[in-house]
Amino acid sequence: MAVHRRLRALLAPALAASALAALAAPPAAQADLPAPAKPPRLDVPFTRYTLPNGLTVILHEDHTLPLVAVNTMVKVGSRHEEAKRTGFAHLFEHLMFMGTERVPTKRFDAWMEAEGGWNNAWTSEDRTDYYDVAPAHALPLLLWMEADRFSSLADDMDLPKLNAQRDVVRNERRQTSENTPYGKVELRLPELMYPPGHPYHHPVIGSHEDLQAATVADVTGFFRSWYVPNNASLVVAGDIDPAATKALIEKYFGGIQAGKVPPAPAAPAVTLKGVVRETLTDNVQLPKVIMAWHSPAQYASGDADLDLLATILDEGKASRLYKALVYDKPLAQEVTAMQLSGELGSRFVVEAIARPGVDLAQIEAAIDAELDKVRTTPVQQKELDRARNQYETAFVSRLESTMARAMILNQYESYRGDPGYAERDLDRYRAVTLQSLQQQAKASLDPNARVILHVVPAAQGKGGAR
Repeated sequence: MAVHRRLRALLAPALAASALAALAAPPAAQADLPAPAKPPRLDVPFTRYTLPNGLTVILHEDHTLPLVAVNTMVKVGSRHEEAKRTGFAHLFEHLMFMGTERVPTKRFDAWMEAEGGWNNAWTSEDRTDYYDVAPAHALPLLLWMEADRFSSLADDMDLPKLNAQRDVVRNERRQTSENTPYGKVELRLPELMYPPGHPYHHPVIGSHEDLQAATVADVTGFFRSWYVPNNASLVVAGDIDPAATKALIEKYFGGIQAGKVPPAPAAPAVTLKGVVRETLTDNVQLPKVIMAWHSPAQYASGDADLDLLATILDEGKASRLYKALVYDKPLAQEVTAMQLSGELGSRFVVEAIARPGVDLAQIEAAIDAELDKVRTTPVQQKELDRARNQYETAFVSRLESTMARAMILNQYESYRGDPGYAERDLDRYRAVTLQSLQQQAKASLDPNARVILHVVPAAQGKGGAR
């Protein structure tokens, strides 16, 4: 759902110099030190334009290293799937590597790796993203192969390719969810949080039944509906010549035909009317409790407040939940809090794995006590400052990578319509106050409107779920 935590790394040299100057100054001079300067405005320069077929293109020139990154983001995720077609967005992430007539099966990776490059992809509820990194000389190859699979994959799809990746995805579901400790939570929690028919009701990976029933016509129809240039954006970043890069993009992507993008499935507002409880049995050694609430959508008012609250609750040994459940009272092996941001709505989740012999009811009570504190009393200013600094440091650290800059530019383009949204994104976090954080905790983390999911060892859970 969302990538979190980020600034201060760029400021480290200046901060170190200021600290040394302060140590060298006499006491009176130290007392008269000016207030810290405001952080510099982030500037990731880019050029944005749109091809006649609707493809949005963003170029970011950086000659620091002889590398290029290509990022293609498609506005399709699991929430765009129709009934009985769950898992198609993620399945197509896999099928995109199965080759075409011009780039045969397994050649996409092989040809890229032969030039010193690599690639990967991811799928979420809201988007699918493909990215490549390679030496700068390989840019023509990268753009040609990306345009080739984007334009002709459906034409070259056949049953052997579908069967191969169908089996891979179903096995991935078994390995990462069904047979991984606590992995069933990923499958069950969306179903408890969202009613049937809601776009977030089913997990990204889909169901075995829908994947097994998929035909070549089904998957090619999905591809032709969503994989059109006017539903995608392309970022090329790194050691590039802008004019030459524009010519390559026009050559390889310019001839791809625009399409009619289907309307996204309706997403009615969702609220929990009470506490929804369920117990899952799993092949685990220790029980776990998961609490989840509906929370503001990504970039909406309150999203940043809850993201920082999650950091205050679980980031580091000074965090509130760690101190309460791990350090002061040894109730939990580990505890986490997360604001999982999504375009249609988010989930605020707290999880804790019990220590041997500790009942989950004790852990629930301890978590509730800490959450009640943040609802009724503002956190300390130093806690908020620390959380904000951690976020900004991580954010700016990501900008050191050409690949990450390409992805960030594309995420902001795809979600906000503005690749240069980084500074305004950080401003959301800088604007959080003690009062706004408390108000959002009170508004979102209602103890009487949440999902509480227990995962217990199979032997302990005999007798069924509740």
